[in-house]
Amino acid sequence: MSGKKFGPVIAVILLFTACSRPETPAPPPAPPPIGDAARGKQLATQQGCNVCHIVPGIEGAQGSLGPTLAGVASRPKISNGVVTNTPENLAKLIENPQAMNPESTMPALGISTADSRDIAAFLLTLK
Repeated sequence: MSGKKFGPVIAVILLFTACSRPETPAPPPAPPPIGDAARGKQLATQQGCNVCHIVPGIEGAQGSLGPTLAGVASRPKISNGVVTNTPENLAKLIENPQAMNPESTMPALGISTADSRDIAAFLLTLK
């Protein structure tokens, strides 16, 4: 047989082979937001986070006692490089700083778990 007769057969085999491959699995869905970022921005303003930190998106004087929160969502570590930056850890740090890092100078402000999760959701928009 000549090579011309095998061309269509090879094309059909390749077509069936390509069509029978398992599909690449879809990437996992993004995790649900930790809280309400819009409410978190309001809470960060009410709590006066900008008194000690630079907080983009919050008007008024910006403090320098604590680290800037600009780009906090992009940092691999928080709290002076001691704590892995995850949404849950950020919320826990806001709620009880010394529990996450005993050397933290941030005071515990009596922020509830729900409020700390909303503030964390806002801070995670600061990339």
